[in-house]
Amino acid sequence: MRPETISEAQAARQLQRTTVLTAIFSVAFVSWAMALNGYGGPYEQGHVAIFVAITVIACIFCLTHLPAAAFLVMGIVMSVFLFCCVASGNPVFLAIAVNTTFVTAVMVRVLSNNYRAFVQLVASQAEASRLSDENARLAHTDGLTGLPNRRYFFQRLDELIQDSTANNTRFALAIFDLDRFKPINDTYGHNVGDRVLAETGRRLAAFASADVSVTRLGGDEFGVLVRSPGPPDEIVAFCDGICSALQKPVLIGDIRVVTGCSGGLAKFPRAGREANELFDRADYALYHSKEHRRGVSTLFSQEHEDAIRAERAVEAALSTADLVAEMEMHYQPILDTATGEIALVEGLARWTSPTLGRVPPNRFIAAAERCGMIHTMTLLLLRKAPADCARLPPAMGLSFNLSAHDLASPETMVAILAAVRTCGLNPRRLTMELTETALMRDFDQAKASINALHALGVKIALDDFGTGYSSLGYVHRLPLDKIKIDRSFMTDIDTDRGCSLVSTILDLCQNLGLDGIAEGVETVDQFEAAHRHGCRYIQGYIVGKPMPIADLLQTYCSASPTKQWPLMLAMAG
Repeated sequence: MRPETISEAQAARQLQRTTVLTAIFSVAFVSWAMALNGYGGPYEQGHVAIFVAITVIACIFCLTHLPAAAFLVMGIVMSVFLFCCVASGNPVFLAIAVNTTFVTAVMVRVLSNNYRAFVQLVASQAEASRLSDENARLAHTDGLTGLPNRRYFFQRLDELIQDSTANNTRFALAIFDLDRFKPINDTYGHNVGDRVLAETGRRLAAFASADVSVTRLGGDEFGVLVRSPGPPDEIVAFCDGICSALQKPVLIGDIRVVTGCSGGLAKFPRAGREANELFDRADYALYHSKEHRRGVSTLFSQEHEDAIRAERAVEAALSTADLVAEMEMHYQPILDTATGEIALVEGLARWTSPTLGRVPPNRFIAAAERCGMIHTMTLLLLRKAPADCARLPPAMGLSFNLSAHDLASPETMVAILAAVRTCGLNPRRLTMELTETALMRDFDQAKASINALHALGVKIALDDFGTGYSSLGYVHRLPLDKIKIDRSFMTDIDTDRGCSLVSTILDLCQNLGLDGIAEGVETVDQFEAAHRHGCRYIQGYIVGKPMPIADLLQTYCSASPTKQWPLMLAMAG
């Protein structure tokens, strides 16, 4: 028999069958033995007695773990055997009966003790197995939401990959991330944030089934594995349904919070055959959703694969680039409408790779952040920009962008502060532009860095204001000097809503004593609208495009009036 192949019910039937067969064989055995007793002389009869006693003892020990059968053998065989010994009247057989009785009594005691020990062993193994299963369950369960955790997710992912590879089947991996969770934590505290996550877990659990595994990966990120996902449209619709469920308002006492949710989706084997490949591609699709299609799910496609390869090409070229020779600064003027002059210029990095040609800033800056080169790049550009701007009129300032990674690194900030002190440019002419993303990365470290810059006389501008979720929370907690209104508001400034938003931001700047700078002003109508609402500083193509320092000097710093036509056009507007 192979016990590992039979069920519990089958095992019980086998034990019952053994007990019944024990009774049948015991009766047959003792009957045969007693029948033999009528033949032969004393030696042969003595042999029968020894044969019966030893054989029964052996059978009883073999049946130690089945006491019902063991006692049945002993009761049937020994009772008949002892009776026959006593009834014979022979002193030798009587002595054998007495001796066998004592041995049988010892055997009963040994059998009982062994069986109790066996039962305790089985019980302890069962308890150990239960505790092991419980520990495994706890090790694979998220304590806050009750969902399986990240460890379970990757274990299940490996199982699906093996099964799908062996059976040529398909499955999908999806990652979901709450869009507005951090502002909820910052505004209402971690207790409310935890309750939002618990409710999110409860809603996600409703989508779980035999073919759908839902897990919490960590923070506000959740993972879903779907076996046999069906056509792309169906799985995307399923994931969009999850996004919709997680976007519904959450009521916590008197507090009503709304979290957005975006998803990224990758299918096996199209997006990859390894766990890390599938996860990275789903994460890339999630990032794409957050950047371009918030609130829905994005299926990883060949277009995304091409984009990843392009990013890797940029990273490879960047790692071998001679940044000193290949990088330069372009400068975009910012107009002071009160004086009609250029108040400052924003320094913008430009990179021309020998292998890739001109690489857009958003691509090479993101690549530098991913491969850890952003700190080196920042310090390099912080040497180039002040050297260029030393050629500008003393009243013209320089605006310089800092990365979120720079602001969050104490070592990099020490180097930046040293560069500001030794660059030869008066720190009061320097403005550091920071995005809300940079502040959210590590607010305490960002605040310390900003205070250190401010202590040197450097001005601080909050860039892309209005695109984040908690900019107002940073405005009153940081020593800001300027707010740059995001270009998206300028696009809609001709509408009532857009006009109201710009007017509100400018009123905020005036009340707080901050300078408001309108970015992305490209038309005369936009210029007039911004100026009409009290925006003093204008930046955009209508004032000037980013250009090398030589072109900037020729266009805006030349004494020749003919070089002032872009500025005159803006002022005429």
